[in-house]
Amino acid sequence: MEKYNNVMIKNVVKLCQIQDHHAILEVGFGPGLGLQEALKYLNPRGKLFGLDVSEYMHKVCRERLGPQLASGKVHLLQGRVECIPLPDHCIDRVFHSNCHLYWPDMAIATAELLRVMRPGARMLATCDLVFLRHGMTQGFFKGVMVDPEPYMQALRAVGFLGVSMEDLMDEGKSFQVIYATSPPPSTTETQNS
Repeated sequence: MEKYNNVMIKNVVKLCQIQDHHAILEVGFGPGLGLQEALKYLNPRGKLFGLDVSEYMHKVCRERLGPQLASGKVHLLQGRVECIPLPDHCIDRVFHSNCHLYWPDMAIATAELLRVMRPGARMLATCDLVFLRHGMTQGFFKGVMVDPEPYMQALRAVGFLGVSMEDLMDEGKSFQVIYATSPPPSTTETQNS
């Protein structure tokens, strides 16, 4: 599965347009491939956070990114997307791959992502709809919402802007990218700062 997801992960990180000083959050980091890829874009001022509910994936990621964790460059957070242990408006970029399929409450999850994102921050999600739909016909992904539209509607409903999906291909693999942006600061907020 690691090799399968690697193309999507490399692309989602690249498409995030990470600047070297950004604070980045990967939701559902799994074995840590996305965190490892995002590290390439950050300088010492940049911060990288990974959120995953799985204790096993935390163990795998700690083995993969031990030195970066020890240096404080990467911070692993145990928990669910519905309750992210980060302060308001602290993240510049959010990315994830396939994990939105497993969120039990899309409205709470998307509102929580918006809460931690700075005004104008970008979020990108990747998925492979052909693979997922085929898996459903084989009896996999039971109880999982493969259709991306409810996720995109939930993003719009909580206030994300520019929510769209694009079909991409890289290294012979097709996949989809969902884009969303947190609203810019309001005129009042800008005048008061």
